[in-house]
Amino acid sequence: MKARVSLDIMLKQGILDPQGTTVERNLPSLGFEGVSGVRIGKHIEVEVEAPSREEVAARVEEMARRFLSNPVIEDFTYRIENGSA
Repeated sequence: MKARVSLDIMLKQGILDPQGTTVERNLPSLGFEGVSGVRIGKHIEVEVEAPSREEVAARVEEMARRFLSNPVIEDFTYRIENGSA
């Protein structure tokens, strides 16, 4: 099966997000009042070919843990969007 997977990688709660802070500070100057809690992360889409949906999930988790994220400071979530046999 071949599946498209969307991964979202975000800094863990409690980790300072200077990029998010900068965006949050500058939004009012662009007319966007009342916005808070801005956090910046990464969105990655990949196509994974594997024998089963479970294997797709296992491969994505391993890729995210070992290469795509820094598990010390980042969390990740993923969605298997579709798959075809």
